[in-house]
Amino acid sequence: MSQSILEFDRTFYSYPCTSRVAIHDLSLKIPAGKRCGLIGQNGCGKTTLFLLANGLYQPQQGIIRWEGEPFRYDRKSLMKLRQQIGLVFQNPEHQLVASTVEEDISYGLYNLGLPESEIAQQVKKAIEQFNLSELAREPIHNLSLGQKKRVSIADIMVLKPKLLLLDEPTAYLDPRHTKQLIGLLQQIHAAGTTILLASHDLDFIYRWADWVFVMDCGKLILEGTPEAVFAQRDVLEQLQLGVPLAIELIDQIKDLIDKNPNSKLPAFEELQQQILQTRRLL
Repeated sequence: MSQSILEFDRTFYSYPCTSRVAIHDLSLKIPAGKRCGLIGQNGCGKTTLFLLANGLYQPQQGIIRWEGEPFRYDRKSLMKLRQQIGLVFQNPEHQLVASTVEEDISYGLYNLGLPESEIAQQVKKAIEQFNLSELAREPIHNLSLGQKKRVSIADIMVLKPKLLLLDEPTAYLDPRHTKQLIGLLQQIHAAGTTILLASHDLDFIYRWADWVFVMDCGKLILEGTPEAVFAQRDVLEQLQLGVPLAIELIDQIKDLIDKNPNSKLPAFEELQQQILQTRRLL
């Protein structure tokens, strides 16, 4: 695995007025330059991890390090940190604050105190990069969910972060908008940004990620390449996560072959029917 860009070192976090620990003795390293997927059941700690990673929350115990240096929680340090670690929320309504697309993208740049001319230049570049030219002066409330998610990513990427965190970015998107979002993420990663993405879509994580983390009850349970992680089927089944469809089909083919070791592999049509029949019994 490559050098880590962000590290959680035995961190703990509990929400006020509750005895439940949201993040429990979590040690985790996000490898620089990779497309990382984060999976786990609802309540496993994924969103809390993101809020800690962006400095919105501070752990009660443990250390979080950015490029080897511990987080500092004074206002100036956090502002600098959030330029480098961008967080896109699951619901874009929690992130979009201005009246129009153009104004919303400029918001973070104004907070940095940049000159008007530089802000205008950066906003124009982001609008072109994220294919928002036709929507630049459109009221935010007129946008579709897919368009709002695209704007929320542009809001963050205009600051040129080194790490992009996305909480369930494909949630509630139709197939067309999901495909557009995946293309956008490919473009962002190709430009040099490390990505950590939480999702319940195991098929997407299996196809897209270079490295996968599995969490449960605030702890890291598994990590590794998609092939290595999803090979741990027993562990994933115990966590009630299951496996991607591709792994399931491969396992079914293997079972069919193991049951008939001396026979030739069935013709495709026959194999297809046997797999479909097996799936109906699951």
